[in-house]
Amino acid sequence: MKLNPYYTNRELKEMGFRSLGRQVLISRTCRIYTADTISIGNHVLVDDFTILNGDITIGAHVHISSNCEFYAGEASITIGDFSGISSRCAFYATSDDFSGASLNNPTVPKAFRFEKNLPITLGKHVLIGTGCSVMPGVDIGEGCSFGSMTLINKSTEPWGIYMGIPARRVKEREKGLLEFEKRLTGNSNADQ
Repeated sequence: MKLNPYYTNRELKEMGFRSLGRQVLISRTCRIYTADTISIGNHVLVDDFTILNGDITIGAHVHISSNCEFYAGEASITIGDFSGISSRCAFYATSDDFSGASLNNPTVPKAFRFEKNLPITLGKHVLIGTGCSVMPGVDIGEGCSFGSMTLINKSTEPWGIYMGIPARRVKEREKGLLEFEKRLTGNSNADQ
């Protein structure tokens, strides 16, 4: 008998998510910490070896590729509808202070550490290329896309294509996909 590579709907419900949509596929190799702080919308696919940790909200029609890491810490991470995150991306809503002003890492009591805990928000229709890093406090505008290996350490304006270390806007992104969204969500026969 072949093992299903994804958790069954029953198994997902038993994990105790804050909320869980329809047609959710999460790989059995995904590590889910604090499921009670995670909300997942309809039509979500989370691939192998991804880590979900903390207050995380995932919208509808979202794909998270393999080997991604989401560390919300004492803040939160929100992923808008119709967004896609390619493999090996890391999201840090929490980060130690690297200046040397305090001690670092989770083995040290919090009284001796200066942490930055700021929410990360991705608007609708955001695409994150492979190997990108997103830092605390970043608000990614609707419709933005990011080339591979981009360091996203500042908030972005909507509908831009960004790349580089750090991210810089290189051109405008087309909005033709909005018509397809209208057709999909406006179709009363579509399972939204």
